[in-house]
Amino acid sequence: MTAIRFLGAAQEVTGSMHLVETEHGRLLIDCGFFQGRRQESRERNAVLPPEAVAADAVVLTHAHIDHSGSLPTLVKSGYRGAIWATPATRDLSAHMLRDSARIQEGDARFLNRKLAHDPGFVPIRPIYDEEDALRAMTRVIGVPYDTSFSPMPGVRASFIEAGHILGSAQVILDIAEGGRSRRVVFSGDLGRRGLPLLRDPASPPVPEYLVMESTYGGRAHPPMSEMHATLERVVRSTVAKRGKVIVPAFALGRTQELIFALHQLHCEGRIPAVPIFIDSPLATRVTDVFKLHAECFDAEARAFIEHNGDAFTFGALRYVESAEESMRLNELEGPAIIISASGMCESGRVLHHLRSSVGDERNTILIVGFMAQHTLGRRLVERRHVVRILGVERELFANVVVMSAFSAHADMNDLRAYARAARPERGVFLVHGEPEQQVPLRAALTADGLTVRVPTRGERVELD
Repeated sequence: MTAIRFLGAAQEVTGSMHLVETEHGRLLIDCGFFQGRRQESRERNAVLPPEAVAADAVVLTHAHIDHSGSLPTLVKSGYRGAIWATPATRDLSAHMLRDSARIQEGDARFLNRKLAHDPGFVPIRPIYDEEDALRAMTRVIGVPYDTSFSPMPGVRASFIEAGHILGSAQVILDIAEGGRSRRVVFSGDLGRRGLPLLRDPASPPVPEYLVMESTYGGRAHPPMSEMHATLERVVRSTVAKRGKVIVPAFALGRTQELIFALHQLHCEGRIPAVPIFIDSPLATRVTDVFKLHAECFDAEARAFIEHNGDAFTFGALRYVESAEESMRLNELEGPAIIISASGMCESGRVLHHLRSSVGDERNTILIVGFMAQHTLGRRLVERRHVVRILGVERELFANVVVMSAFSAHADMNDLRAYARAARPERGVFLVHGEPEQQVPLRAALTADGLTVRVPTRGERVELD
């Protein structure tokens, strides 16, 4: 009897991990980091469910850390199988996982120095290091879109475009069991139709069951047409005040979309000629991977490149590498745009820029992505009067602008249209979403005549 065990991202957004159990073995879909309260995050990420470690194969939907970040821990814990992904996801994951390891190693060194003299101090170790990340990458096998492969006996799989980030994929599983074949589709994270740079999500062949993300299941994004207009307005208004625009952005996906949008506005003369800094070594490396995988770009991006050259290089743009240069950005006089990681403001260089900027009403904090609960990013979105940054409380006087139009996640209307087009015969499982987003989406899909379940973490569901 085929079953799905929902080991992560069930009634929560991060930590994606779903186990498909068949008579032939067990297949893990994604193995992501959980991101939330620090202590809970460490406990959940350090010790993975034994069922995941015992899996026979892993299929990875995309390279975001909340989907891929626990792969080194999985291998370190004893997993012996292969990891299947699209070629772009394979190449991106090599950078993402090594960067994740470096962050953990740096955090451990910092905390060990800080706490060394506390009574009962126990040295903190990273969950995994760079060697663990490299070891995990030796297991990854790249498979192009629309190409059938067999991750384990009795299962044929293929990737189709998800439109979320470079290389992101929906996973189609055809499972042979008990003399019959059943089809299960995992949406992964779905992008919006019409997003610049990447292709639109593909419509999957009709499955029996659809496991679908629901990050923005109860929300409608502003029209895509507002994206450039809002970005132009934010830049112009902040520059007029001689302030800085600080953009916490994921090094993978959102940063490249922002670079492309700013390049377009720059070419059209719609924004002032102010310096734009990409302050994330990881974002620089990821951008190089984007340049290698133009096969994932949509027609608009290819046409822009044909007429303007490299989409990710132009006169006002500068990539920042050294920590010293990064710190000097905080001493800049006059307006600038600083795009820096991490996306949820939980680590990385952006914390230093926020610490020096949140108290100045001339500045703008531009939020362009989802912020999970209990993160600094969520507290900025909520416009808390006082926020704690790097252990110090700061009053928030800077303007905070939330640009949902930049979201790379499908919204309620996109998800509803996707599910209706997929027409799953037996039902939909909603994952990768908080309950307040899942409740309205479940109601909408039920009204469309679909059978919908919202599994809890750890729940095992047998497929009829």
